[in-house]
Amino acid sequence: MTYRILIVDDSTFCRRRIKQILEADPDLEVAGEAKNGQEALTLVASLRPDVVTMDIEMPVMDGITAVKRIMASNPVPIIMFSSLTQAGAQATLDALDAGALDFLPKKFEDIAADRKEAIMLFQNRVKALCGRKMFGASYLSRITSSSLRSAKPLAPKNVIKVATKLVTKTHLSSANSCHYACLAIGTSTGGPVALQKILTELPSDFPIPVVMVQHMPSSFTQAFAKRLHDLCKITVKEAAHGDTLKPGVCYLAPGGKHMTIEGRAGNARVVISEPERYPCAAYKPSVDVTFDSLAHVYSGNVLAIILTGMGADGREGCKTLKAKGAKIWAQDEQSCVVYGMPKAITVANISEANYDIAHMASHIKNEILD
Repeated sequence: MTYRILIVDDSTFCRRRIKQILEADPDLEVAGEAKNGQEALTLVASLRPDVVTMDIEMPVMDGITAVKRIMASNPVPIIMFSSLTQAGAQATLDALDAGALDFLPKKFEDIAADRKEAIMLFQNRVKALCGRKMFGASYLSRITSSSLRSAKPLAPKNVIKVATKLVTKTHLSSANSCHYACLAIGTSTGGPVALQKILTELPSDFPIPVVMVQHMPSSFTQAFAKRLHDLCKITVKEAAHGDTLKPGVCYLAPGGKHMTIEGRAGNARVVISEPERYPCAAYKPSVDVTFDSLAHVYSGNVLAIILTGMGADGREGCKTLKAKGAKIWAQDEQSCVVYGMPKAITVANISEANYDIAHMASHIKNEILD
């Protein structure tokens, strides 16, 4: 089967480059090209592509506005191209809020060790979204509208500044009746929307720490953590080396590095390492690396969840956790943007339950708070 792609970029050079890469794969065909968001609206309606690649900054109509309009009229999976800057991170997160399902850096060689690997990864990510053609509309209507667009600004949290990061003052007792000591979540493609859906529903007095790994470039994770912090009742921060895990705080692994948890339950701390320390890990950060460390600290007192994403990162870490007695859940196929990581732990009989992302937070609260 050949998948049809629409390229949207105001640069002739970029459009040509993307087209050459896509059509080097026999399963991909460029159905059309647009120089701005307005042209994209017309071509999406007439060509009905399987996937759209979208630049952010364009004349006439920018990419974020185009995504909103496309999702409202002719929903289709969209991959954004972004610069690896703070401004680029903010714009990309805005695009994901608007309905885009994935993103890549404009110089997408930055996501892999060499050009050949980067090209293959780009092609595979496009094909992964092509397989979810009919999913974009239902996903956005059930998830985005209820989680992202209707999110109301919360009252300012009681915060203090520590090393230029905001950290909520925690008045929770370290002792609680919950037999779980940590909630762990791993995800990749489609993860930002899924994570936001879950975390915005957790209460401010959530009794245990949350450890979270999202495959994301290093320039994006701090901006993503801040966005989540502003939307959620719990505290969300990009994890820093030496952080002590506290109840009601979510620690997001920084991009481009590995996060492990060391110490003992009740006094566990974050260790941030350079990629060279775990040369076999395909992703930076790696769900497997983080989850494996949690098994050594918390044994079976962990609820670990694998959400939407390509590949199988998290399978080995979940296997280690389950051997220690931890409970493992996965996002179900129908609500995933890409059913890769959850499928890996499901077919391996590691996951004990698979839940729709729309109800995942309710299941978490029932499991941990009741």
